[in-house]
Amino acid sequence: MECLDSIFPIIIYILLIILIIVLIVLGIRLIKTLGKVDKVVDGVNDKVNKLNGVFNLIDTTADAVSAMSDKIVNRITDVVTNLFSKKKKKKKEEENDG
Repeated sequence: MECLDSIFPIIIYILLIILIIVLIVLGIRLIKTLGKVDKVVDGVNDKVNKLNGVFNLIDTTADAVSAMSDKIVNRITDVVTNLFSKKKKKKKEEENDG
C-alpha cells in the first residue's frame, strides 16, 4: 500500500508532463495552421475585390434589363386595357342611343 502511495503520484506527474508537452505541440501547430489559413483568406479577399467590378457591371445590366422589361409590360398592359375600355365605352354608347 505504501508502494502505491509513493508510485501513484509519480505516474500522475509523468502523465501530466506528457499532456502538457502534447498540448504545447498542438498549440504551436495550431498557430502555424492559422497563419496559413490567414494567407489563404487574404488571397481570396484580393481575388473577390478584383471581381467586384464585374459583379457591379452585371448587377447594373440586370437592373437596366429589368427596368426595360417593366416598361414594355406596362405599355402592353396599357394597350390591352385601352382596347377593352374602348369596347365597353362603345357598348355603353350603343345602349344609351338604343
